[in-house]
Amino acid sequence: MKRSEIDKIIGDAIDFMASHQLYLPPFAYWSPQDAAKLGAEYAEVVDNMLGWDITDFGLGNYDKVGLLMFTARNGFFRDIEGTKPYAEKYMIVKEGQVTPYHFHWKKTEDIINRGGGNLIVKMYESTPDEKLSARDVQIHSDGRCYTAPAGTEIRLTPGQSVCLHRGQYHAFWGEEGKGTVLVGEVSCTNDDNVDNRFLEPTGRFPVVEEDVPAKYMLFSEIRLANVLRS
Repeated sequence: MKRSEIDKIIGDAIDFMASHQLYLPPFAYWSPQDAAKLGAEYAEVVDNMLGWDITDFGLGNYDKVGLLMFTARNGFFRDIEGTKPYAEKYMIVKEGQVTPYHFHWKKTEDIINRGGGNLIVKMYESTPDEKLSARDVQIHSDGRCYTAPAGTEIRLTPGQSVCLHRGQYHAFWGEEGKGTVLVGEVSCTNDDNVDNRFLEPTGRFPVVEEDVPAKYMLFSEIRLANVLRS
């Protein structure tokens, strides 16, 4: 992905979140120059992967298959009993923009429609060999627990949510004709480097083409800048 594209996606996301009364912490606005000055007091940002995360899943068509995420808080993934055993993210999902089927081995998460359009979530259980299961899917949504046929699509309108348990395949996208969706995620601690199982082989973190100077930084770049400086 081009740096100019990434900066525009982040800038548009900041504006969209603000239009829904969602405001971000200071590290959302860090430039490379800011990251170069980080001291040890910001270890949590670096170690726990806080900040911006944009992916086109290696397919090169972000508007069709892609996702923007911002991790606002996260504990240390390998210290589940630590002082912060939870995480919170915000995501922007466009109409028809798909996040492909995947599940998590360790993470349980609530996916919440925080505003905008409708979010469609399609769900399957997984088999022992990590394929799609034909058995009924367990759905936990806003206090209602029920079963439905494998591959059921649920529609989350603003304010609604679904809990996705470990090993439960899910794909999601914004419903056509309903507008961009502001999505929230509340979960156990998170590390997308080691806890994503995609149904089909896919890229996760983009290779960035530096066509313009960076205005914002992805979380991986904050981490890299800190490692190179230390």
